This record gives sequence, C-alpha cells and structure tokens, in this order.
Amino acid sequence: MQIQDWLNTLPQWSMITLIAVTAFISLVIIKRMVLGRILKATEKKQISLASIIIKSINFPITLILLAVTAKLFEQLMLHYDVKINTVIFNTFAQLMLIIALVIFINNLINGLVGRYAERNISFRTSKGIMHGITHIVVLGIGLLMILSTIGISLTPIIASLGITSLALALALQPTLENFFSGIQLVIDKPIRMGDFIELDSGEQGFVEKIGWRSTWIRMLPNNIVIIPNSVLSKSKLINYYYPEKQLSVPVDVGVHYDSDLEHVERVTLEVAREILKSHKWGVDEYQTFVVFHTFDDSSINFTVMLRAQEYFNRFWVKSAFIKALHKRYREEGITIPYPIRAINYDQETSDKHHSS
Repeated sequence: MQIQDWLNTLPQWSMITLIAVTAFISLVIIKRMVLGRILKATEKKQISLASIIIKSINFPITLILLAVTAKLFEQLMLHYDVKINTVIFNTFAQLMLIIALVIFINNLINGLVGRYAERNISFRTSKGIMHGITHIVVLGIGLLMILSTIGISLTPIIASLGITSLALALALQPTLENFFSGIQLVIDKPIRMGDFIELDSGEQGFVEKIGWRSTWIRMLPNNIVIIPNSVLSKSKLINYYYPEKQLSVPVDVGVHYDSDLEHVERVTLEVAREILKSHKWGVDEYQTFVVFHTFDDSSINFTVMLRAQEYFNRFWVKSAFIKALHKRYREEGITIPYPIRAINYDQETSDKHHSS
C-alpha cells in the first residue's frame, strides 16, 4: 500500500514517463530475444543473406522502437489532458524513422559488398572504395531528408553545394583524379588482387591492394611500391595472370650445320613432351612444337615452345628442359656449336692477288 500511495502522489507526466520507459525497455528485450533466435537459426543453416539482413536491421529496429515509444508517450499525455507540443514528438518520430532507414540501407549495402568480396578475389581489395561510395551516397541522401523533415529549405543548400563542390573539386583535383581512377580500375578490372604485373617503367610485382588513392604492388624483393591510381590507369602494363595464369615458354636452341634437322626436331620434341609431363609446373596437355627460323653464323637456330602453369614456374621448366636437352643431344651425337668466326684464306688470297 505504501508503494501504491507513493505512486498516486506522483504527477501524471512522471507516471506516463515511467510507463513509456518501461514499454521501451520491454520492447528492446523482446527484440533482442527474437533477433537472437533468428540469427542463430540462419547461422546454423548457413543462410548468409538472412544473417546480413538481421545484423543490418538490429540497431534500426531500436530507433523504430524509440519512435514508437515517443508516439506512445504523446498519446498518453494527450489522453490525460497534459499540455504538450505534438510537433516536437512528430518531428522526433520522423527523424528516428529516417535515421533508421538510412542506417539499415547503409549496413545492408556494406554487408552485401563484404559478402561479394569474400567470394570474388578480384573485388576483395577494392571493397574499401565501394564502401566509401555507398557511405557518401546513402548518408548524403539521408542528411537531405533530415534537413527537409526539420523544415530547412533544400534549394539554397543545393545551390551553395554546387559552388562549394566546384571549389572543392578544383582544390582536391589530384585526390579526386586518383579516386575516380581507382573506381575505373575496379570496374574495368585490368588488374586484380594477386595478379602479377609488369609496368612500363620496368617494375614487376603482385597486386596487394587497390585503395582510394593508390594501388599497392609487392615487388619481388618483398618490398611495396605504392603507385597513385591516376598514374597506374594511364600506364601501359602487362598482366601475366590475365586472361589465365598459364603462359608459353619459348626456348631458343642452335645446332650444327651438319645436323639432320628431322632427327633434331624429333629428339627435341621427345624431350619437351617428357619435361611437360614429368615436371610439376609443366602443362602436360600442351602440344609443344619446334620452329626453325635462322641460319646463323655458326648454327641453325630454332625455337621450342613449352608451357608453364604460371609466370614464375617458367624459369624452372625452362631450366629442366635445357639440362635434359643437353644430355639427350650428347647421347644422340647432336652438336650445339660454339660461336665460330671462320676465315676463308683462299678468298682472302684471291682478293689480295687481284688488288695487286
């Protein structure tokens, strides 16, 4: 009875506030229990999209419950004839709903971008750019909606934003150029994370990250070269991993002029096929071939085409082939001549005789 008497002595607005706060806390507890159960069920069934939606909507639902509580407080105050400014409560509820919507959309897009980046290795390092773009667009639209809700005219703001944007664009021209060049690299995909590339300046390395301003390339000595996106987008480069990692490995060979070229070709192809099948980095299904192309000073030169699984493997495949070919040529009696410069004494003597 003492508690009941004490409650009766409280003013109506304090009782209504207590009811509203209790209702809000109860709704938040119910929300956490329901969403927690749903999240556990989706994670157990490995439904990643549903998990992203649940995680994205968690905090926005709290804001929605806050808006509902504000309207409940307003209706209770009106029911008990307590004078209040209903405009404030309406505006507050609208703001909570707008903020909840903006946060939900922003979280959902970021979650989907992260999920796509996990499945697409070429998109993984560039997801920072996509997160930045979505933040700017979604939060910008949300800010305009908030300003409109609280009664601020958007026309002068948009007009001033045009002038301010022009000034910022001029001041931040190099930064914006790098930013949009990064977007271009992400969309066109001339390079992807993990690709081994060679720039026109001679640097070679693996693509580590495509960021807002620059691209990071890990060089062969294990150091990092940071290249502005605007410079990289204008550079001529070789991507050794595009369209696939496998690449041809040409090996130049020369044999003596007295060699039987049909026999040389047959022996060379046997060695090449054996290396491609036995070497762990060879491509055994590749149809290797030999092309004779040059009568050189001391040898007839030809090229043998091998194939390696990726760029770095080519050195080991080529080395194994050269050793095996040298051994087989020695067994077959095929001569790889030293560079020789011969002097025709009869011709030289004849030229001197005619000149005298």
